[in-house]
Amino acid sequence: MKPIGPLMWEHRLIEKMLTSLMRHIDKAEKNKKINPVIIDTAVDFVRMYADRTHHGKEEEILFRDLIKKDMTPELKKIMQELLDEHIWGRKTTAALVAAKEKYLTGDEGKLSEIISLGRQLGDFYPRHIEKEDKRFFYPVQEYFSKDEQEKMLAEFWEFDRKMIHEKYNKVVEEYSLLTP
Repeated sequence: MKPIGPLMWEHRLIEKMLTSLMRHIDKAEKNKKINPVIIDTAVDFVRMYADRTHHGKEEEILFRDLIKKDMTPELKKIMQELLDEHIWGRKTTAALVAAKEKYLTGDEGKLSEIISLGRQLGDFYPRHIEKEDKRFFYPVQEYFSKDEQEKMLAEFWEFDRKMIHEKYNKVVEEYSLLTP
């Protein structure tokens, strides 16, 4: 298996989650009410799975190794765009959380901001995923030998193995701050 295989599988799960989020956003817009638990669940998924786990493998392993290769200017440009898009996704997700928190304190005006930010994320991820799947992953795999690809795939699995511990260490750390 090539390293792009697991990354593309992860894309399919991200697409499913964003489809569910968009259904909730559509319902919220129609009913003029948001379910904060659904937003929290989507945010946790985006932060931990899409960003930390998926983008983590891209940035900390794939891109790290690609920087060492003599890529074409076009692929270098796409890689920088992808990095910039990851940053945009983090900022937009943080803005969604902030709007949801203000909404929960009674600021009803934040509903439209939540809907807008949710839609922005829902529109962004399919375009971002398509760029990676169709314009980046296939050409860049050619820069790696079979041995390099096998090592990268093993590093991906190790990265994933550590994720659950990273997440729940953070949960315990945050929880201990709430319970003096």
